[in-house]
Amino acid sequence: MNQQVSIENGQLIVPNHPTIPFIEGDGVGKEIWNAARTIFDKAIEKAYQDKRSIKWQEVLAGEKSFNLNGEWLPKETMNAFKQYLIGIKGPLTTPVGDGIRSLNVALRQELDLYVCLRPVRWFKGVESPIKHPEKVSMTIFRENTEDIYAGIEWLQGTQEAEKFYQFLSQQMGVSKVRFPKTSSFGVKPVSIEGSERLIRAAIKYALHHKLPSVTLVHKGNIMKFTEGGFKQWGYALAEKEFADVVFTMNQYAKIQKTAGTSAAEQALKNAQSSSKLIIKDVICDAFLQNTLLKPEDYSVVATLNLNGDYVSDQLAAMVGGIGIAPGANINYLTGHAIFEATHGTAPDIAGKNQANPSSLLLSGVMMFDYLGWYEVGQLITHAMQSLFQEGKATTDLARFMKNGQSLSTTEFTQAVIDNL
Repeated sequence: MNQQVSIENGQLIVPNHPTIPFIEGDGVGKEIWNAARTIFDKAIEKAYQDKRSIKWQEVLAGEKSFNLNGEWLPKETMNAFKQYLIGIKGPLTTPVGDGIRSLNVALRQELDLYVCLRPVRWFKGVESPIKHPEKVSMTIFRENTEDIYAGIEWLQGTQEAEKFYQFLSQQMGVSKVRFPKTSSFGVKPVSIEGSERLIRAAIKYALHHKLPSVTLVHKGNIMKFTEGGFKQWGYALAEKEFADVVFTMNQYAKIQKTAGTSAAEQALKNAQSSSKLIIKDVICDAFLQNTLLKPEDYSVVATLNLNGDYVSDQLAAMVGGIGIAPGANINYLTGHAIFEATHGTAPDIAGKNQANPSSLLLSGVMMFDYLGWYEVGQLITHAMQSLFQEGKATTDLARFMKNGQSLSTTEFTQAVIDNL
């Protein structure tokens, strides 16, 4: 019997006993993966008895792979993710020196995982640096394949950098490079297709979950053709493909210009009262400020690659830190998805039974939701919430909790299982 996840007409077909490839990860990866896998299996058993299970298949990447076979990212690993569609991974070391710039970026680029999905929510009991973390509930759609993360750049002093500058100055008439002889150069590709598919996914997600708004976060006031294009293409897409169910602030501006502010305000109120999805935009620096002052104004956020990197980490800090921040990289068209711990390898605590598996656990919750196994995710989430409310967590979280009780990795794992 075929036990591979597949996709037909845009819908995932998930067997009862699918094979899921996993990368253990470097540093604390082994500890948090063992913890997460144990909890995953127990939660599946609790939810479905023996009717469903996962066959975990280890694939290699990172330091473990390099030490075993001299390759940071073997072709077999990439082929496994291509074949089985869904995968999960711990944190990976970024190679130093020549070769792959980032294993995570390489996986995203090769599999065209164009959405970096980062839901952000607060767990009661987790200490936060802001007064009202309960108001923070957002899902970030970060474009994953374009922008300056495409890696198109040339180092100062090289022939390539000089050649690129000569092209800019002699053929494109660019005269704004302040120090051309010592400048490195990078290229920032932002396409209509790349922007549209990211924003389309964000809108569909918001509609499916009955959320009030999608906010396009950009720096289009300065980068008018790239980030400004992202904003304009997003509005155009929303008005063309989702006309019956959205109202955009672009439409608001048009009504305001022709009929006045009162008419525009009334149109917005009408859209909200009829539960239309509101599509709006905000400059990235203003958004970062607003998330601290009025986070309740935002639900789904669509943004470009670099902005998304900053935004995701700030929002994670607002609800307790990246140690409990889940993440996924998804291609909604092909079905390919890799769920991952969002933190680093933490080599200073590796092997000390102190690592926090929460990021990987919650990324697993996202994976089970993606598979349609919602009951598994609910069991894990509720168990973690119960522990946090009691002040029980690994040291990185417990030390900031009122009457916090520090648990080792294995103790925390068992406590989650006991609370399933």
